[in-house]
Amino acid sequence: MRILLYSYNYYPEPIGIAPLMTELAEGLVQRGHEVRVVTAMPWYPKSEIYEPYRGKLYCTEERNGVKIQRCYVRSRPQRSLFNRALFELSFMVLSFFQALRGRRPDLIFLTVPGLPVGVPASILGFLYRCPIVLNLQDILPDAAVHVGLITNQLAIKIFSALEQYNYRTATNIAVISEGFTENLLSKNISEDKITLIPNWVNVDFIKPLPREHNYFCQENHLAGKFVVIYSGNIALTQGLETVIDAATYLQEVPQIAIVIVGEEKALQRLENYCSKKGAMNVILRPFQPREKLPEMLSAADVGLVVQKKNVIAFNMPSKIQVLLASGRAIIGSVPDSGTAARAIRASGGGVVVPPEDARSLAAAIQDLYEHPEQVKQLGNASRQQAIKNYSFTSALDRYEALFKRLLRSH
Repeated sequence: MRILLYSYNYYPEPIGIAPLMTELAEGLVQRGHEVRVVTAMPWYPKSEIYEPYRGKLYCTEERNGVKIQRCYVRSRPQRSLFNRALFELSFMVLSFFQALRGRRPDLIFLTVPGLPVGVPASILGFLYRCPIVLNLQDILPDAAVHVGLITNQLAIKIFSALEQYNYRTATNIAVISEGFTENLLSKNISEDKITLIPNWVNVDFIKPLPREHNYFCQENHLAGKFVVIYSGNIALTQGLETVIDAATYLQEVPQIAIVIVGEEKALQRLENYCSKKGAMNVILRPFQPREKLPEMLSAADVGLVVQKKNVIAFNMPSKIQVLLASGRAIIGSVPDSGTAARAIRASGGGVVVPPEDARSLAAAIQDLYEHPEQVKQLGNASRQQAIKNYSFTSALDRYEALFKRLLRSH
């Protein structure tokens, strides 16, 4: 098959959708398919175009058999509706012309976010007479409105219209959790149009590694410590202040170390909060190179998944699969009825505590510290769950079968 993968996140961006789309594209190539990726100049998570790509309108690369066609995006670190609109508009327009430069695809695979790219994708689907698979990594604008990222009523109406347009023009909608399916059904989307394929993790790359000679332990003086790590996005939906508050309740146990890994600018805010709270047992570190991710995760005894109370129920953090594959025990400070809580409980590899409840989080951490055998059991269950239900091979099989089914019916 000739597949056009349309996503504004791709390699070398280290977190979020980019690693998933990179693995999917390269996995399809390894199975003999021709994959062309239309994407932006790398910009995430700092919202600044990476140095080697600045000043370019278009560029084309090849990596591991995948043709990568990039276009300029107007990306700015300052958060505002105006900046976001210009970002979306620049990618929507410029990516369309990049997408025209290549062989006619048999199928278009489109990721959301963002919503406006559904417009050029639908035009391309019409021009090429090919199916469009819409891959939902988040349901917008529901999620953004729910946490207050979008409050402008006109913007909400525009994004809602784009959402409905994308659902209508897609041949099939691939969702990553049952919560997404429930949301779409409530919007009168036909069940026949929805395919559930959970996000995956490469269990051959992310795997338990020995703590001896672990670079992350050595660099951060974690030898002999009970290490609790949060690694990922630090934004409105996480509320990492809860983790720091929990750490203040644990300072009487010097063997417990809390580590937060994230984007450097966001860490500055947390550093100020640590100083304010006197949290001396919190270590803040910037994102590590992706090739060192398995070793960094193996420095932990426990991995954290953190959400605020107001996070919409269907949100499914991709870090859950990563922590499962690393064989870590998990503590989820997440809404009890949400998709994340369900996934953690179903894995048998973790415990769930109420979100934004620092005392409950601290108590859960101390309980696991005092019961090392339970930590080991949870970690083993995590790893088995990842292999059984979230392996990359399984996800690749499902996507390949979906694509072939759509092409046959088309």
